[in-house]
Amino acid sequence: MKGLSLATILVVGAICSAPSPFAAAASECSMSVTLANWGEKSIGSIAIAPKESCQFPIRMPGTISSSEISQKPSRGKLKKVDTSTYRYTSKARYKGTDAFAITAVGKDEKTSGTSVISFEVTIK
Repeated sequence: MKGLSLATILVVGAICSAPSPFAAAASECSMSVTLANWGEKSIGSIAIAPKESCQFPIRMPGTISSSEISQKPSRGKLKKVDTSTYRYTSKARYKGTDAFAITAVGKDEKTSGTSVISFEVTIK
């Protein structure tokens, strides 16, 4: 661990899916998202392996003022990292589908409102 400061180790430990401070950081999810305008529903899909974690940002146009989990997944765990980023972790030894939703409030130059983003997860 030569050359790594304590701050670096703490940051890595904060974003890892494993409890070890030396584990690799959760990668960005392999996903496809169809985003609507603020105030409209959006849909997305994520592909992940069993017992894996990945992070995904909410990429709505403009500014996100708040967000929350509005439907929890039944086959994995979803954690809010910050206002615009979430981490999904799939269950070990499960292959199939899962679903969850995030409600986000924000605005851009033309619209504002509350949007529900529904995700389907494929665990393979």
